[in-house]
Amino acid sequence: MSLIGKEVEEFNAQAYHKGEFISVSNEDLKGKWSIICFYPADFTFVCPTELEDLQEQYATLKELGVEVYSCSTDTHFTHKAWHDTSDAIGKIEYIMLADPSHTISRQFDVLDEEAGAAQRGTFIIDPDSVVQTIEINADGIGREASVLVDKIRAAQYVRENPGEVCPAKWKENGETLKPSFDLVGKI
Repeated sequence: MSLIGKEVEEFNAQAYHKGEFISVSNEDLKGKWSIICFYPADFTFVCPTELEDLQEQYATLKELGVEVYSCSTDTHFTHKAWHDTSDAIGKIEYIMLADPSHTISRQFDVLDEEAGAAQRGTFIIDPDSVVQTIEINADGIGREASVLVDKIRAAQYVRENPGEVCPAKWKENGETLKPSFDLVGKI
């Protein structure tokens, strides 16, 4: 069953953030836009390229009022060790959630039970803590974070402009559509 339109379930987790261990819960998602980017494991191959790419978009996402969370089934201690030893991961300024109990990965339906690791799932969550977009990739297919900027802008636009929708390839200040009987079959 899809999580689109559903509120994020209750969770509490430890995280690594800017040299400290912190606690994060579902309550921290409320009142702002959030992105949760699940990945299989620390100290791997595709994962650091994705997380570094996400860091490159972090300033723009913050300007849009978005907080970013990466999440794997590793511990917060492992996140710190990876942050301290990897040039790519050492750049990360966003919050790295730890999910060794697999609670969050199960809630978001991205847990590969056999491997005990999260799949590559990306979720955009609105300020009401409701899931607006989902993207899940196979383990060998990395994601590009720049598309998240356009998705966030579209989600924010639709939220602020009820009755309008953003068509494919929509960019900020682009034309939107107002669904109506008159448009049926004319697009």
